[in-house]
Order: sequence, then structure tokens, then C-alpha cells
Amino acid sequence: MSLSGEDKQQTSKPNIVYRAYKRYCEIHQHLLDRATPYSTARWCGTVALILMYSLRVYILQGWYIVTYALGIYLLNLFIAFLTPKTDPALLDDNEDGPSLPTKANEEFRPFMRRLPEFKFWYSTSKAIVIGMICTCFNALNIPVFWPILVMYFIILFTITMKRQIKHMIKYRYIPFTHGKAKYKGKEDSGTVVVSS
Repeated sequence: MSLSGEDKQQTSKPNIVYRAYKRYCEIHQHLLDRATPYSTARWCGTVALILMYSLRVYILQGWYIVTYALGIYLLNLFIAFLTPKTDPALLDDNEDGPSLPTKANEEFRPFMRRLPEFKFWYSTSKAIVIGMICTCFNALNIPVFWPILVMYFIILFTITMKRQIKHMIKYRYIPFTHGKAKYKGKEDSGTVVVSS
């Protein structure tokens, strides 16, 4: 049994649902690519999303389990954002992979994160939108005594950040920088440098 030319064309052409999904993915990726250089605007949008979510939960007086799960997920993302890509605690001295400098005479290597800033922003924003959608379903509004969740989250946050800060101190790295470092060369004794 052979297929005619028209039947072959219909089987090789993707259906309309697949094409619509592919077009949506292309538009979505294009918008993400355009938003990449504007980190301040992206984070301002995410803060606005957090405020809208918080206001919604406060007004509706519910969905504390969803909020708690969102908080735990955001804490996990933040820890991955603060952690170096190659953890110096896991590396052996014999390994030749990239690592953080531990002595003053070692070569400078830039801090590479386990979770890059863009992926951190994107995952955070996506999680908040999903949390906002979850507040539309009453089945997810499980009654709990919310002060216990708040206390447990504060304790978890404190313990986790304490461990992360100890790790930063032990391996001497700072995950935050302010732009590129500027160095001054030797100044001539006869010239005066005026800074504005």
C-alpha cells in the first residue's frame, strides 16, 4: 500500500496544535532575550509580582500552605544563587577543575554561580505566577495555623543562611560585586588629578 502525494504531505506537515505551541515558544524566547540586559527592570517587575501575591493572600486570608511552599522554593533558589558553581568543599586538591582562589598569590577567577542571575529571576517570577494561579483554587486553601508555618520558615531561613555564610567565610568568596573594579596607575609627582 503506497501513500499518494497528498497523503505524504499531510503526514509530514505538523498539526496546528504543534505549530501554535512552537510559535508560542519562539515568541516567549524572543521576549526573554530582549529582557536579558534590563536586570533592574526585571527585578522591579518581580518585586511587583511579590507585592501583588502578598496583597492577594492578605486580602483573601488563606492559601498559607501555598505561600509556605513558595517561600521554601524561593529560599532554595536563593541558596543556589549564592553558591559557587564548583563547590570548594567538594573538590580534591588533585583535581584540575576551576576553583575559587584561596590564597593571595593565586590567580583571580571570577565568581561563577550555581544558578545564574537570569535563571534565578526567571524561576522566581515563574514560581510567583504559579503561586498566584494556585490561589484561584479553593481546593488548595488548606486550613492551617499560619503562625507555626511562619516560625518554622524563619528558623529554616536562619539555619540555612548561617550555614551559607559560614561556607562563604571558610572559602573566602563574596557572591556580590558592584560592576568592574577600577584601578589607578602610578601618579606623576608633578601632575594633579582632579576628580569630579
